[in-house]
Amino acid sequence: MLFIANLIHLLLQIYTLLVVIQVLLSYFMSPFHPIRQAIDRLVNPLLNPIRRNVPPLGMFDFSPLILIVAIQIVDSLLMRIFTSFY
Repeated sequence: MLFIANLIHLLLQIYTLLVVIQVLLSYFMSPFHPIRQAIDRLVNPLLNPIRRNVPPLGMFDFSPLILIVAIQIVDSLLMRIFTSFY
């Protein structure tokens, strides 16, 4: 059970890193670049519902930040649930 908890924790951390990379690449790389398109395909399914409900404030899009916080909350809750068995 602890292996599953660590695996889920690792996957959520990798996904968080992908969100950060997607934000950084959006400043420097063309949206038509294959690497950016691949990362966008992984990240946008969770970002788009947040973007529909939280409009950008001026030029700032806070949806990646909200997604990262949500991932960290889910990760924390899952780790507490899994580690409560031991």
